[in-house]
Amino acid sequence: MKNLTLSLGILLIVLGLASYFGTGRESITALIPAFFGLVFTGLGALAGIEKIKKHVMHVAVLLAVVSLFGAARGIPGVIEILGGGEVERPVAVYAQAAMFTMCLVYVIASVRSFIAARRADAA
Repeated sequence: MKNLTLSLGILLIVLGLASYFGTGRESITALIPAFFGLVFTGLGALAGIEKIKKHVMHVAVLLAVVSLFGAARGIPGVIEILGGGEVERPVAVYAQAAMFTMCLVYVIASVRSFIAARRADAA
């Protein structure tokens, strides 16, 4: 999970930077995925400390769930674009949808990992 958390952090940083520069550096809010990415990267690094690993990973999953709620705003926009419509800020819509997808995959993988760890402890 440590490597997955670090990977998510790096991907979110890249997404945030790409969004920021892709919008002509108009709004600092385009960097929101990068800010989340920095936190995930830090949590991934902290997961290397065996004594606190379990707690850190639970915090990371909680942060990913919170991220899902914020990034979900991009999903209707993507549906609108795919339907042939237009949205006001397409780069923001794509960035939100990408962040939503990345965090959803992370949450699913984390829950599966937690379940496997519990089963391994029980055995």
